[in-house]
Amino acid sequence: MHFDQRTQRALREVGLETNELRAASEAVVEAVEEDVTALEAFFDAHETVYSDMEMAHSSADYPEHTVEGLDLTTHADEMRGWLRFDSWGVYVEDGRVLSDGSVELTLGPTIHDRVRFAPDCETLR
Repeated sequence: MHFDQRTQRALREVGLETNELRAASEAVVEAVEEDVTALEAFFDAHETVYSDMEMAHSSADYPEHTVEGLDLTTHADEMRGWLRFDSWGVYVEDGRVLSDGSVELTLGPTIHDRVRFAPDCETLR
């Protein structure tokens, strides 16, 4: 079970039993794995994406990126990995699929920000 002891205690205090905690924990793990599958499929489906990332070497409001691939792994409720573009890459710490067809990733060192990616600029506007 990935809930820390403090969280487990609080959940028991509001009436959840050990089996319910275990079921909730498993549901979280499944949701993270589903998100990973969807995020990787998004980047596999698009050779080029646009982002709302501020880039020092670009004056574009929505920079264009040529995608090489997204590789994510999971551990309980965490996802981590690497997003590779044609000439650079960035560490990924979390992500989710948004209802408008874009995705949002938390990018690690050098970026340290949440960044939206979409198959076209219009989705980001």
